[in-house]
Amino acid sequence: MHGRAGKATVPIYPHLAGQNAPYLESALKAYRAGERGGGMSMMMTPQAQALSDQDIADIAAYYASLKP
Repeated sequence: MHGRAGKATVPIYPHLAGQNAPYLESALKAYRAGERGGGMSMMMTPQAQALSDQDIADIAAYYASLKP
């Protein structure tokens, strides 16, 4: 969905490579809590609910470390 190395190839999915880690953490935590709506929330909420705080921090750090 978000593409190889965080570079989406489908316009409706955002690139994650190089994204700000605190932003990604905030977004994933909001999806996990059911506080973030929108078209993708139906897909993202169940995925995020399976993640621990450490998982979210690790994912955010990984994508932030990639070149955009």
